[in-house]
Amino acid sequence: MFRYQTIRAVRCARFSRGLATAVNKGGAIPAALHLKTGQTFRGTSFGAPTSVFGETVFSTSITSYTESMTDPSYRGQILVFTTPMIGNYGVPVNQAPFDSQDVGVTLESKGIQCAAVVVGDVAEKFSHYAAVESIASWCKRHNIPGITGVDTRAVTTLLRDQGTTLGRLAVGADASLPAPESHEYWDPSLENLVDQVSTKEIYTLNPNGSVKIALLDFGAKANITRSLVRRNAAVTVLPWNFDFNTIRDQFDGLFLSNGPGDPQHCMEAALNLRRTINEWNKPIFGICMGHQIIGMAAGLDAYRMTFGNRGHNQPVLALASSGSIKAGRVYVTSQNHQYALELQDPFPQGWEPFFINCNDSSVEGIKSTEDSGKRVWGVQFHPESAGGPLDTIEMFSDFVTECKSTATISHQPAGVIGSSKVEIPLAQKAAGIA
Repeated sequence: MFRYQTIRAVRCARFSRGLATAVNKGGAIPAALHLKTGQTFRGTSFGAPTSVFGETVFSTSITSYTESMTDPSYRGQILVFTTPMIGNYGVPVNQAPFDSQDVGVTLESKGIQCAAVVVGDVAEKFSHYAAVESIASWCKRHNIPGITGVDTRAVTTLLRDQGTTLGRLAVGADASLPAPESHEYWDPSLENLVDQVSTKEIYTLNPNGSVKIALLDFGAKANITRSLVRRNAAVTVLPWNFDFNTIRDQFDGLFLSNGPGDPQHCMEAALNLRRTINEWNKPIFGICMGHQIIGMAAGLDAYRMTFGNRGHNQPVLALASSGSIKAGRVYVTSQNHQYALELQDPFPQGWEPFFINCNDSSVEGIKSTEDSGKRVWGVQFHPESAGGPLDTIEMFSDFVTECKSTATISHQPAGVIGSSKVEIPLAQKAAGIA
């Protein structure tokens, strides 16, 4: 018996795998997550030793924390991951070439976009062939605080029951102070977050592409532009409030990207788009915020959801067929949105619902009707995923194919970064838009 126990102990010692949690428990810095609704969750700090305010939201994504954290749609938000352990495969080098296959970054933007992260168990021991640093090191480099040791199930239950709430992540000495007063919490939805993350300069990706697409940047994920250039499109990225109507005849299609915050801050873009839809007959496609802008241009209202939909597992039902999408089929999608379009009856003339969420019946897509003579589509979810399911990725192929059908031989080569070939009106240059 003794020999058996000894052999068993040796085997366990040899083959046991240590926890992928904090390497060094000594010198841990305390942290506290305060919610405006009165609850406080205490844990340990990782990342930057700084305190921040933000909007507390949760994501049900099981993987792709690096893509979520670099998604501009999370701007100003304290991101709670429902997955118990985050960081086990580390963080890769966030650089890629500018060519027909990539757009300069590996992730969704150049840096971390969320205000802070909340995890149950942060993994400082990471293992992946492409990883170069831990999530804690990455957050510290980008001055983003995190808290671990929190019961994220309890936080998520609160947010589902009472809705998304404002919060403060207090780190170090701040963690021992009383929770902020109600009026002290910062509400990012009151600011135009789109203006903070949108490009300030016009530039073109894959300039030698076979079709010319303009992209209004409300906070575009890199995988949106990546998905377009990989289908041989030349993509000219424009600021969110640029009046596309002044240069629309130079392009074969218009794309409206995702973005953070309240779409009401982008009414200027919706009014410009309404004119585009009325006067221009080339394809238009919008994702997430872009979908909401299309809806407002069509005459629909946008509303704030209780806790929004964030995760890589949201089922949507197709109500109409278009390209690769077949009516009656359920598609599993990746989503990240707090606002949605109102489902109204009757729908505005010339428009019809495209998708509906199978869980909460929120509008997940709209499209122009066939008899309208227009080719406009908008989806609330992310066909490009990154990460998530690829059920609807062919919507990019559908859009590029439609754009190619409108392309003319008379097109001049697309502009490059700093090029004057994409002609910008002097009035907009003077206003600092370009």
